[in-house]
Amino acid sequence: MDVAAATIAAPGRRNEDCFAAGPDWAFVLDGATAPPGVDSGCAHDVVWLVRQLGGALAGLLTSSEAPLAEVLAEAVERTRAAHPGCDLSNPSSPSSTVTMLRVRERAEYLVLADSPLVLDTGAEVRAVVDDRLDHLPSYTQEAVRDLRNHPEGFWVASTDPEAAHQAVRGAVPSLHRAALLTDGASRYVEHFHRTDWPGLLDLLSTRGPDELLVRVRQAETAEPPPPRAKPHDDATALVVRAARP
Repeated sequence: MDVAAATIAAPGRRNEDCFAAGPDWAFVLDGATAPPGVDSGCAHDVVWLVRQLGGALAGLLTSSEAPLAEVLAEAVERTRAAHPGCDLSNPSSPSSTVTMLRVRERAEYLVLADSPLVLDTGAEVRAVVDDRLDHLPSYTQEAVRDLRNHPEGFWVASTDPEAAHQAVRGAVPSLHRAALLTDGASRYVEHFHRTDWPGLLDLLSTRGPDELLVRVRQAETAEPPPPRAKPHDDATALVVRAARP
């Protein structure tokens, strides 16, 4: 499995994305920026959360044969254990999206919250998207807080391991290419409509992830941002080439 990756922080901010890849796995995380003045009940920031969770995921994906949902649930448990002095019952505790891919006899995937995965099986190109955040009844600060990790709302990786089992999961028997994207990168297709998913994979395969991120910044400068989104966001893109002879 060959992986190329690039990430860029929003101007003037620390990068709240995180990614890693191994011989047969890859993941991206996108930390949720806390609104100003929100009491998270936690002494740690989102950057700490994504790095702690990312480290746990990398270790488990290297050593575990468990399904991806169980891997993520255990990584959340380990992250919980790393900050026992914080109020882990607070629904505004730092959180992250998770998108994972593991390629063995088949390609297994997990998508939690709005960091999409694009799969090219050779027969079709399709995006795996968890769009529950786009269908909330309200987007006030209080409503989003109360609907986070709730059956009638949306799920993210934070302090509740159950979120892992609420992710969009599946597998395909064969895989040619794949892209793992945070929403700061996927907005190139989903909001700016500069190409489609097959075109995005072609761009990543021929020009590389760095070129995609350059084009995302150009689009952000030229056009209004997506609804409820920052004008410039952290952006991360991984392209996986997994074709077998």
